[in-house]
Amino acid sequence: MRILFMGTPDFSVPTLESLLDSEHEIIGVITQPDKPKGRGKHIIFPPVKVVAVENEIPVYQPIKVKDPEFLDSIKALEPDLAVVVAFGQILPKAFLDIPKYGCINIHASLLPKYRGAGPIQWAIIHGEATTGVTTMYMDVGLDTGDMLLKETVEIEPNETGGSLHDKLSVIGGPLVIKTIEALIEERLIRKPQNNELSTYAPMLNKEMGNIDWNQPADTIERLVRGLNPWPSAYTHYEGKLLKIWESEVVLCDTLNTPCGSISEIREEGFVVKCKEKGLLIKSLQLQGKKRMSTSDFLRGHQVQIGQELCQTIE
Repeated sequence: MRILFMGTPDFSVPTLESLLDSEHEIIGVITQPDKPKGRGKHIIFPPVKVVAVENEIPVYQPIKVKDPEFLDSIKALEPDLAVVVAFGQILPKAFLDIPKYGCINIHASLLPKYRGAGPIQWAIIHGEATTGVTTMYMDVGLDTGDMLLKETVEIEPNETGGSLHDKLSVIGGPLVIKTIEALIEERLIRKPQNNELSTYAPMLNKEMGNIDWNQPADTIERLVRGLNPWPSAYTHYEGKLLKIWESEVVLCDTLNTPCGSISEIREEGFVVKCKEKGLLIKSLQLQGKKRMSTSDFLRGHQVQIGQELCQTIE
């Protein structure tokens, strides 16, 4: 098959590599425009473009996919199929209709659950036991197309957004190859999504990492894992932002102190009182400092029982 690949971040790369290793012809890669990054504002290629250039595949970087000139250039390629993985733009019907066999998307959830931009992190935050990857035919809706194949994985007790991202990214490639094989052999079954069972996984932002200590410790612990490594969960300590990287739910001394106060200091860290139980902070990062174990942090800071961590800087 003559395949167009569409993707942008690291998550997309393993699928592109699987297609490159297959018998199919990758006739072009469509990705987001290059962006400046870092203090020097150096122009950085999207990860997918790096792989495409290394393999001498033509690269297209439209500012808007609906641009008529871009659509004409894609029509001229006469693609059989488009494979889309975390591309970053909504595809209009004018584009979806170009490939002979349509557009197949790899989505990092077990649809119809967790449609949207943040399915990996929200599955952890909501305490799901499993998640996975779904291939689907794309339509004009947001992750609403007919489902094709799925692969399920367990979410481990210590799973972070980063570790689950990496786990799911390597599943997509083999699954899309199976999907394409079934398509060629005319044994691919389309299953419409049940909209009543759908949930939405909105895009992540830094503000959602601001810890509300009036929540149960279990809820906060999942937030810490789900937002690791980005945008990260955080609180404030002595007027400075304090990122929380690793934590554990523990029984908490029920002192008559407010939620968010330090109720106990242990060898491996300190315990913060929550609405239910407590949260043992095991790894953190104070504003302007490197990430460290809480035990190391305690050796350099006079943390006191009863001291409060705050949502905002007072």
